[in-house]
Amino acid sequence: MNHTTQMYDTIIVGGGSAGCVLANRLSADPGHRVLVLEAGRPDSSWDLFIHMPAALTYPIGSKYYDWRYFSEPEPYMHNRRVSHGRGKILGGSSSINGMIFQRGNPLDYERWAGDPGMAHWDYAHCLPYFKRMEDCLAADPADNFRGKAGPLVLERGPAASPLFQAFFAAVQEAGYPLTQDVNGYKQEGFAAFDRNIRNGRRLSASRAYLHPVMARPNLTVQTRVLVTQVLFEGKRAVGVELVRGKGAAERIRGGQVILCGGSINSPQLLQLSGVGNAAELAALGIEAVHDLPGVGENLQDHLEVYVQHACTQPVSMYPALQWWNKPWIGLQWLLFKRGPAATNHFEAGGFIRSNDDVAYPNTMFHFLPVAIRYDGTSPSGGHGYQVHVGPMYSDARGSVKIKSADPTQAPALRFNYLSTAQDRREWVEVIRCARRILSQPAFAPYDGGEVSPGPAVESDAQILDWVAKDGETAYHPSCTCKMGVDALAVVDPRTMRVHGLEGLGVVDASAMPYVTNGNIYAPVMMLAEKAADLILGNTPLPPQQVEFYRHRAG
Repeated sequence: MNHTTQMYDTIIVGGGSAGCVLANRLSADPGHRVLVLEAGRPDSSWDLFIHMPAALTYPIGSKYYDWRYFSEPEPYMHNRRVSHGRGKILGGSSSINGMIFQRGNPLDYERWAGDPGMAHWDYAHCLPYFKRMEDCLAADPADNFRGKAGPLVLERGPAASPLFQAFFAAVQEAGYPLTQDVNGYKQEGFAAFDRNIRNGRRLSASRAYLHPVMARPNLTVQTRVLVTQVLFEGKRAVGVELVRGKGAAERIRGGQVILCGGSINSPQLLQLSGVGNAAELAALGIEAVHDLPGVGENLQDHLEVYVQHACTQPVSMYPALQWWNKPWIGLQWLLFKRGPAATNHFEAGGFIRSNDDVAYPNTMFHFLPVAIRYDGTSPSGGHGYQVHVGPMYSDARGSVKIKSADPTQAPALRFNYLSTAQDRREWVEVIRCARRILSQPAFAPYDGGEVSPGPAVESDAQILDWVAKDGETAYHPSCTCKMGVDALAVVDPRTMRVHGLEGLGVVDASAMPYVTNGNIYAPVMMLAEKAADLILGNTPLPPQQVEFYRHRAG
């Protein structure tokens, strides 16, 4: 039997990256009662798999931490179903991701602002929120691009291995520049990366934003709670329906409901609640509360591959992967928070233009001083190194659509990877750029030959076939409830409210209109910081007009 319980001012559905930011900022007013509902487990302090940086491969794919989604068969990838990990734990994907902090290129936000109604989402308006959220330890105090007092502490990867030094030398030999900070004045180029690690531990959104304020009497956080429906009275959201384990359905009322479930769960919940394409919902026996055809459309992501080389010298991190070394490595971390377990491995990389047609970088590189896949396998069979690489601005578009009215059934994810001429062309360019870098003289003392894809993969067709067989998601699904005012827009960029409804907002990666250049954690946190002001009716931070690097002037 359904029963209705407490009243809150704001119900936040999803305790992930954006939800943690909102919970902190909205509950700062002691008179504002906030409830956070998270489907996953707590991010317990004893859980080494989420707090030890190098353990990042373990939670992904585990039912204890991950929603474990799969795409529908991808028609341009030999009908493969691509695995898609999303965090099912307090902190969301920030508790299981690679801890890489990339803002994206300033021109990403100029692109956002180019859409109708989006003028206040340009770089000048976003930069103050990037700065508000971060404490960048490596930045100069006078650096006008970086924040120094925010809750999210950022360490800069040391990139001290000889292989990192060879990589930095090789990119210059290949004709690419170094840059001081990919999140500062000039993204284009190669540098050590910022990362969400503090004192040898992962610093998730939950640990940075939620735990420090958990004792606020007006903030309630509940885990292991599955929200099954948003409740409406007419066109106004008035609460949510949920289940705890195998218990009976409950209803909780709230003054407003903010969805922070991410690019898969937020459109899924909207559709289950009768918000979406009315014809599609009717076919599933769901009565439409509001016909909003853009819900679940515009899905974007980054596909990536590993280009891997064997290493002839014993300078890679391969020994740290051997079972006989893991007890000592684990003990080092437990006692001192040092050693191989205290790094996320993704300590450096960069951004380049794969062709002269694009105005700013369209390709991202992560360099690792080890050859390993996310599942822990090492094709080199010993010492090696690799780059993770892929195009950043695929024009392929997909969708997230529920298959039934059952909230426990995963929705259909269709990414349409490699489905466009631009996507296929840039993939060939990207692989050739990666090979050019890894074949430079700087790597000669270490290079034991390419092991993946290997020398047999050379022609354009062979490269594309390999990408289709080997490509994996970079875990950046986004844009499925996009901000804007066009026919497929879902979220009002001035208020973060869902178009045509009252008391209902969406704040997460789904609200992005276009995916950014790089990992999306930082943009999501920025978006949530700004959204908090918009939702509270605060005067937004004033725009900061700064000059940033442009390959093309004007």
